[in-house]
Amino acid sequence: MLAGKRILLIIGGGIAAYKSLELIRRLQDAGASVVPVLTRAGTEFVTPLSVSAFAGVKVHQDLFDLTSEAEMGHIQLSRSADLVVVAPATADLMAKMARGHANDLASTLLLATDTPVLLAPAMNVRMWEHKATQRNLSLLKQDGVKVVGPNEGNMACGEFGPGRMAEPQEILTAIANHFKQGPLQGRRVLVTSGPTHEPIDPVRYIANRSSGAQGSSIAAALRDLGAEVIFVTGPAEVPPPQGVTVVAVQSALEMEAAVKSALPVDAGVFAAAVADWRVASASDQKLKKSKDGLPELVFKENPDILKTISHLEEGRPPLMVGFAAETNDVLENATAKRLRKGCDWIVANDVSPATGIMGGSENAVTLITEGGAESWPRMDKVEVAQKLAERIATELGAL
Repeated sequence: MLAGKRILLIIGGGIAAYKSLELIRRLQDAGASVVPVLTRAGTEFVTPLSVSAFAGVKVHQDLFDLTSEAEMGHIQLSRSADLVVVAPATADLMAKMARGHANDLASTLLLATDTPVLLAPAMNVRMWEHKATQRNLSLLKQDGVKVVGPNEGNMACGEFGPGRMAEPQEILTAIANHFKQGPLQGRRVLVTSGPTHEPIDPVRYIANRSSGAQGSSIAAALRDLGAEVIFVTGPAEVPPPQGVTVVAVQSALEMEAAVKSALPVDAGVFAAAVADWRVASASDQKLKKSKDGLPELVFKENPDILKTISHLEEGRPPLMVGFAAETNDVLENATAKRLRKGCDWIVANDVSPATGIMGGSENAVTLITEGGAESWPRMDKVEVAQKLAERIATELGAL
């Protein structure tokens, strides 16, 4: 899979550094050679001896190592690889990269390299969510740096949330996808998926039956064609695919913010089943039964994300694809929706209970464009995704 590829692996100083050992093994099993660079902070979590034993080569640590400089200067080291991988990428390393600092070997290599860079961030959830880290992340993405993870879960510090480094297999998949020469190589595509949960109180919410299966399949199909996929997903039943940038959200407001943050992209595929309404003032306490009768819920319309992005004067994706889940008058309603939303394509389907499509493994869609309507036969959602991804590639001039 990675035969002959040379990976420069920079291991930052975080508890997730232990995963770098397994990553080295997986990369070697895939046919790649690994040159490890261990930061000073990284030595607090893994030893140079263990890293060297796994990699089978010398570990680079010191910017001013005269022997290393005589054998291979740090400039040459930074450019001799096919890909630079930083795992774990700590908040400190990301800040150095974003601001152009070069005060140790790792940061100097990252500043001097003309090789693509892939980050696997890992840090405390508060550090990850801090505005400074998010600013740095945005700058790095603008510079073309690719990112895998982080995942959500329990932290070594006892907190829960996004910040866990992606698993070695996820990083390996992202590396493999980087080297794929698919028709969408170099293109960025945004995909939204799943339902949104609109809170009523701390234990209740408004949602729908969307499983997220179709959106997840579309993201995977676009990834397989070489695209960099930003996958903004609500709380779906189906897990997100590996090898894409996952942004997990709960509500429509959160999804809108995530979508805007992902721009610019070459295409937007809005497959999420966003709730049309939310409770205007969600209770911060569980609503109780009372002798006064049922509680009164006042609803407020959610933002129309597809329409908002389709009508942007600046930053509108060249191709906007919406979805229309209908239960009656499918073609008529979907055609009107395309015009009303201002998107280029609408993928329409009948989700009435008798079809079994909502939450099922199959779909039967009609692609509606300015040129007319094209009905596809009922097929597996994976096949629908592959066909749609190929049409997107063709529209973007990649096929």
